[in-house]
Amino acid sequence: MASWYLGKIRYQKEDEAGSLKTINEVYLVDAVSYTESEARLYKQIVTGASEFSVMSISRMRLADLFAFEEGEQWFKAKVIYFSVDEKSGKEKKIVNYMLVNADGIQQALDRINESMRNFLIPYETTDIVLTPILDVFPYTSEEDEQEIPANMRPLSEVKAEQAEAEAISE
Repeated sequence: MASWYLGKIRYQKEDEAGSLKTINEVYLVDAVSYTESEARLYKQIVTGASEFSVMSISRMRLADLFAFEEGEQWFKAKVIYFSVDEKSGKEKKIVNYMLVNADGIQQALDRINESMRNFLIPYETTDIVLTPILDVFPYTSEEDEQEIPANMRPLSEVKAEQAEAEAISE
């Protein structure tokens, strides 16, 4: 399960008139800790300014994130599931928050319904709010892969060369 962190950054940018303007931006990062989320923000963000600082990092409780190719804005939706408590027989409401990118509120609602069309438990989308999030950085396994230094080679190549040398010497 993903752990999402909301990172707020601030930097100075020169406008057309030549004066410095303070820019605040918000990003969502999938990370295992506050420390990793800060490190990933510094790695991912390219502002065009020489330097920026991470002003705050806070945990964002999300049950799911629906990312589509098109859609410039990120919307946070409150979705309530209805289930029946087996012991008491009473209806129980479970509140979850989801994030979806879209070009408007109606498109965000349509995308949530499309993404949840196979959901068997009844649900209701009660709130959809535009967030200030500019971009989302999900975790990718490529970030774990380290580049092999130029003076080293993969073990498979070395073993293949050794096998070749043994075959030639026999």
